Amino acid sequence: MTQLGQTKLASTKEDLIKSIDSLFLKLELAYHYQFYKVFGTDDKLKEGKKLWAVSLKHISSEIILEAIENVISSQSYLPTLTDLLKACNDINRKDGFPSLEEAYFEARRSYQPRKDFNWTHPIVYFAGKKTGWNILDEKDSNLSLQVFRKNYMYLKMQAQNGTEFKIKSDSDNNEKLEPFNRDLFKKLRNKFKV
Repeated sequence: MTQLGQTKLASTKEDLIKSIDSLFLKLELAYHYQFYKVFGTDDKLKEGKKLWAVSLKHISSEIILEAIENVISSQSYLPTLTDLLKACNDINRKDGFPSLEEAYFEARRSYQPRKDFNWTHPIVYFAGKKTGWNILDEKDSNLSLQVFRKNYMYLKMQAQNGTEFKIKSDSDNNEKLEPFNRDLFKKLRNKFKV
């Protein structure tokens, strides 16, 4: 956790800055004329880097760089930020985890008892639980998506680093329930005159 209880981003600030600089260098080299038309001034380049960095901050540097390589090799025209985000999502799908959007909608569609819901991956359950089911059950809002995104990306990073997530169902509980004791119940009713 960082100051004020905020979670850390998927990549460090330095890694993000390096990956954005590398991304823009690759775009400049691959699409030079188109690149200068869009980012031709220092102000436009600076603002473009800020916008892309804010939009890509929840994605690891490795995925960003792999995505830009994929986009450059497949597109003749300067890609948009949306093109790069789609390429990042495509890479994320290959790792066995649902995309952020799929996980978010799955968490919103889930129902009680949530532990017994058929989850595509346990981190979707834990991200929903950490976000708060009441927040997810409310009308669709950008705030709930942003909170879910931070939780999901953090848990996904933990899973990729080897943390195992298992949902323990209530039916997995090995506690045996005692049968109802009618005599004790009668004594308590008489004692408290109920």
